[in-house]
Amino acid sequence: MFDFIGLQYVSAGLERLILFLYPTFSVLINTWIYKTKLNKTQILALVLTYLGIGIAYFGEMKIDTSNPNFYYGSFMIFLCAITYSFYLVGTGRMVQKVGVTRYTAYAMLAATVGIFLHFLLTKNIQEIPFTPTLIWYTIALAIVATVLPSFMMSNGMKMIGSNNVSIITSIGPVSTIIQAHFFLGETIIFPQLIGTILVIIGVLLIGWQSKKESAEKV
Repeated sequence: MFDFIGLQYVSAGLERLILFLYPTFSVLINTWIYKTKLNKTQILALVLTYLGIGIAYFGEMKIDTSNPNFYYGSFMIFLCAITYSFYLVGTGRMVQKVGVTRYTAYAMLAATVGIFLHFLLTKNIQEIPFTPTLIWYTIALAIVATVLPSFMMSNGMKMIGSNNVSIITSIGPVSTIIQAHFFLGETIIFPQLIGTILVIIGVLLIGWQSKKESAEKV
C-alpha cells in the first residue's frame, strides 16, 4: 500500500530505485538478528548494486522534484522497502519449515484478507468502474505480477537463501527503468545507464558466487 501511494507522486523508475533498498535492510536484519555472515563476494555485490542504484536515484532526483509531493511519495516507498524487508527475511526462515507452496499460499491469503478489509473500511465498492480494461489489468496484476513471482521467490529463497535472493533481485530497477521508457514514455538519463551497469555487475557476481557454492557442496 505504501508503494501504491508513493507511485502517485514519483515515476515508476524512481519508485523501483527507492524500493530496492530493501535488500540492504534484509541483509542487515539477517546479519544483526540471526548472526549470519556475509562473504567478501556478497559484500562487493552489495556495494556495487547499491552504488548503482544510488547514482541512478540522485540523477533522477534532478528531473523529478518538480512535483510538490515528491519527497512524500519517496518516503512512502521507503517505508514499503522497510516493511517488505521484514517479510523477505521471515520468508527465508519459514519456507524451510512449512514448505514453499504452503507458506506462500498462507502469506498471499493473509495479505488478501488485509487488503479487502482495508478497502471495505475506507472505500465504497460502488465507486469502482468495472470496465473490461480494469478487469483484465487487475487479473494480470494479481496473477502475473503478484502470485507467480511470490512462488518463484519463495522457491529461490529455499534454494539459495534470502541474502542471495535479496541481492539478485536488485536487477528489478534496471528492468523497470527499461520498461517504463518503452511503455510509459519515461526518459532514460545518463546516471541511470551508469547505475544499470553497476547493478548488472553486482548481480553477475552474486550469481557466480552461488554457482561456486553449489559446486563445492557437490
